[in-house]
Amino acid sequence: MFRYTKLSALREIGFWLLAVVYLAPFYVLIATALKPDSEVFSTSALAPPKSPTLESFTHVLSAGGESDIKVGLANSLFITTGSIVVLVLLGSLTGYVIARSTRRWSRGLFFLFLVAIVLPIQLGTVPLYIGARTLHLTGSAPGMIVLYGGLLLPLSVFIYAGFFRGLGTDYEEAAAIDGAGPGQIFFRVVLPLMAPATGTVAILAGLIVWNDFFTPLIFLGGSDQQTLPVAMYYYIGSLVSQWNQIFAIVILSMIPILAFYLIAQKRFIQGFAGGLKG
Repeated sequence: MFRYTKLSALREIGFWLLAVVYLAPFYVLIATALKPDSEVFSTSALAPPKSPTLESFTHVLSAGGESDIKVGLANSLFITTGSIVVLVLLGSLTGYVIARSTRRWSRGLFFLFLVAIVLPIQLGTVPLYIGARTLHLTGSAPGMIVLYGGLLLPLSVFIYAGFFRGLGTDYEEAAAIDGAGPGQIFFRVVLPLMAPATGTVAILAGLIVWNDFFTPLIFLGGSDQQTLPVAMYYYIGSLVSQWNQIFAIVILSMIPILAFYLIAQKRFIQGFAGGLKG
C-alpha cells in the first residue's frame, strides 16, 4: 500500500518545479507574441501582456512573396504528409520482405540500409541535386516527397524490419489457410499489427521533414513552393528586433507538428498496448 511521506512530497514538489522550468520558455513565447510593439521592450519578458493582441499573427500571415507563411505552411503540410505515406508503404513492404526472407541477400541488403542511415545526407547533395534536376524533381513539392522518400527510406526499413522480426508468423499462416492472398495477408493482418512501428516511423519522419531547412533551401530554391522553415528564414531576416512577430511565427510553426505528434503518440501507445494484449 502506497504511503504519502515527506519524501514523496519533496519528490512531487521537485517535479512541479522541474515542470515550471521546462514550461517557462513556452510562457515567454506566448506572452511576447501577444504583446503589442509598445510593450515588447517596455515590460519584462516574464510579465504578462497588459493589452493582449493578435496583431503579430496578423502581420505574419499577411506577408507575401518568399516570406508567405501561409504558402509555406501549406507546402510543408503537403510534403510532410506525402512523405509519411510513402515511407509507411514502401518501408513496411521492404522491411517485411527483408524480415521474412531466409536468403543471404536479405541480410546483406539490411546492412546496406544500416550504412545508408549512418552516412550523412549532405555527402551526396551534389550528385543528388544533379539527378533530381535531370528528372525534373527540383522546384516542386511532389519532387520533394520523392526525395524524402528516398532519403528516409533506410530509417523506415530499419524500424519495420526490427518489428517484423519480433512478430510471429501464426497470424499469417492462419490467414493463408483461410484463403487470403499475400496482399490481403500483409495489408489486413500484418500491417495493422505494426501500429507501434507505423507510429514510430510517422513521428520520426514527420519531425525530420517538417523541421528540415537545408534540403528544401537547396532543392526548392528559386521556386514559389518553399516550405515553412525557409519562409520563416526569409521573414525573420527582414525583421530587426520585432520579437513579438518572431515569436508569433514560431508558434504558428509549432502548432501543426505538436498536434500531429500528440495524435501519433496516442496511436503508438494504443497499438503497442493492443499488441501486448494479443
